[in-house]
Amino acid sequence: MKGNMAMEERKVRPRGPLRGVVRVPGSKSHTQRALIVASLADGESRIEHPLFSEDTRLLAAALRRLGAEIVEEGSGLRVRGCGGVPAVPEGEIFLGNNGTAMRFLLSVVSLGRGKYRLTGDARLCERPVGGLADALGRLGVTMEDRNGCPPVVVHAAGMRGGVAELADIRSSQFVSSLLLAAPYAAGDVVVALRGSTVSEPYIDMTVRVMADFGVSVLREETNRYRVPAGQRYRGRGYRIEGDASSASYFFLAAALCGGSVRVLNVRRNGLQGDIRFLDILESLGCRVRAGEDWIEVEGAPRDGAERSFDMGGMPDMVPTLAVLAAFRPGRTIVSRVPHLRLKESDRLSALAVELRKIGAGVVEKEDGLTIDGGNPHGATIETYRDHRIAMSFAVAGLAVPGMKISDPACVTKSFPTFWEEIERL
Repeated sequence: MKGNMAMEERKVRPRGPLRGVVRVPGSKSHTQRALIVASLADGESRIEHPLFSEDTRLLAAALRRLGAEIVEEGSGLRVRGCGGVPAVPEGEIFLGNNGTAMRFLLSVVSLGRGKYRLTGDARLCERPVGGLADALGRLGVTMEDRNGCPPVVVHAAGMRGGVAELADIRSSQFVSSLLLAAPYAAGDVVVALRGSTVSEPYIDMTVRVMADFGVSVLREETNRYRVPAGQRYRGRGYRIEGDASSASYFFLAAALCGGSVRVLNVRRNGLQGDIRFLDILESLGCRVRAGEDWIEVEGAPRDGAERSFDMGGMPDMVPTLAVLAAFRPGRTIVSRVPHLRLKESDRLSALAVELRKIGAGVVEKEDGLTIDGGNPHGATIETYRDHRIAMSFAVAGLAVPGMKISDPACVTKSFPTFWEEIERL
């Protein structure tokens, strides 16, 4: 079935100025953190409006094998945690291409007693975990990997306290992974960061979710986090925010097509750093209105001057911004995202190739892109099995004719109802 789906193409029909209302599912980042914490907690949690997608189902299946009880109930999940003591399953834990789950679970299984083998598909086994493995080693965890990548075998005997140092990290998920498991270590855990740090808003989200379930993280210095020993997560009722990353595609639609799009189930003052994409749209001339649980964008950008954007704090917004850059006149410079080469695809390389197909001038750099746009046209887009490539270029097809998206089913990784919502516009 997967092989057949990979050969499919989906045509996108252009629309005029938009007057649309759409709803986005729960945040993938928020859902995965809440699932980890609830699965480690004492007692039962009810997680409302989580994202049901390929990635979250893979994580939930793994957590069930580690001893958590996770049951779908209507639009939510009932989770009974393992009390910080993961079970040791027979056989390997397969995580597809869910890099977040791989990194988070390496710390989670370190709390157990036994041998765990974690693996995934071919692309996941190219995504690095070596820096995280080294940091866990400083906390007494023994593991084997393949040249710093999965598959990984963890010989777990509990996690002792200590200082876990990370230098020039290429993924904030390393930090979040250590923090999420740290309450169950034998002593205090300090996560110390040296050099550059990327995607810091995701670390902030992790700290907030931990606090929501009863665990405090002390920010001793700008790049130093302490988790005091002896704390435990407590089960509770918990609501997941709508996904700001998913919402960005509809904000982009308003910017490219004109008119306005209102997105339900998102908040401008929420936990997710990706909501700052709205600041970029405003800086380019779009108008943004927000209510308690909705955001509306009215296009289109009028600014044609050269603009530079440091995207280190919201790398998942780069495909959305890149497509916008192909349409706006002038030059757009995207920087500080070298870690995009380690995502579901090498996103910088993939974006450069596909943007050139639709008529943009692109210079690919080690940490970003320089894009000269203004007169895009349709093309058949290779998605590289990357959901964010597919969704960003699908929105471009709302503005110009002739856009075809290969492997449209890849959007199920984060947004299974994407194509239905696009049709609502």
